[in-house]
Amino acid sequence: MRATDILTLTPQGLYCPLGDFHVDPVRPVPRALVTHGHSDHARAGHGAVLATAQTLRIMAARYGEDFAGARQAARLGETIRQGDVAVRFVPAGHVLGSAQIVIEAGGTRLVVSGDYKRGYDPTCLPCEIVPCDVFITEATFGLPVFRHPDARAEVDKLLASLTLFPERAHLVGAYALGKAQRVMALLREAGYDRPIYVHGAMEKLCALYAELGVDLGEVVKVAAADRAKLAGEVIVCPPPAIQEVWARKFPDPVAGFASGWMRVRARARQKGVELPMVISDHCDWDELKQSILETGAGEVWVTHGQEDALVHWCGTMGISARPLHMLGYGDEGEDTGEVTGDLAAPAAAVESGETP
Repeated sequence: MRATDILTLTPQGLYCPLGDFHVDPVRPVPRALVTHGHSDHARAGHGAVLATAQTLRIMAARYGEDFAGARQAARLGETIRQGDVAVRFVPAGHVLGSAQIVIEAGGTRLVVSGDYKRGYDPTCLPCEIVPCDVFITEATFGLPVFRHPDARAEVDKLLASLTLFPERAHLVGAYALGKAQRVMALLREAGYDRPIYVHGAMEKLCALYAELGVDLGEVVKVAAADRAKLAGEVIVCPPPAIQEVWARKFPDPVAGFASGWMRVRARARQKGVELPMVISDHCDWDELKQSILETGAGEVWVTHGQEDALVHWCGTMGISARPLHMLGYGDEGEDTGEVTGDLAAPAAAVESGETP
């Protein structure tokens, strides 16, 4: 069976006519299969949603218990019949509850990876690579300049700064779902045992992570503390907050930001970030290439991000690939603003020696 008979592109997103469902649809549909809880993939208003139990809890926390007409929890690895196709969810390693969706029909297997990463993350299951005929991947960091260091070493930078500047509050900008909790869990693993203060926007999801078994240690709401007395403490907040009046009420705040985009120094300077921490919940360039090769896929579809470079690299490896140019993704999880200047020359970058 042809892959395009199993999945096709519609204005709502990827659609499986044989199973009559969409994957991560950007508009309300009768039946949605959702890879993870970020708002650009998990939206409210669908007739029915099939996702992991954790993703369903995250959606309910963000949108309310009536976020969909019906919901069904998918157990990882369990095959579920959807019309004329078989589907199963396997870990994606992106955030808590994230999953890739494996779709099979007529002897053809497609894997929709959603967003995924290969790096260490104590808050979710590691990514599981599934051999397939067609691998559908993102390319948020699909340029050779993006190579993410070990996230634990980036957290060590924060700990070193706390030792060096005990008179200053340390603000860490991090996305509310996934990144914030990952940074906090890594701090705990590194032995940091003081309370971690959180912005009001983080409270609900941090409490949900703790309820779902992720140990974040003592978490204190900033609203319950005297900000003037938080010298030497860690405060986790949404990225925009580090540039707002809210941040100026802390003692001589150090502006930190945990994001894969902190690999671009100009971007860190542009955002006034004093302590850039290159921590991403997406694959870097090497991990994207590694994942594609490990699936053994003869065909690759690239959903969003820096599609052209990855498609070009696939071509150099003899793998058929095409960009889907899907709109509506990349709005959460990483700051995916326009890549400009020399970073906007993907094909040339690949040709400059970026082969495995």
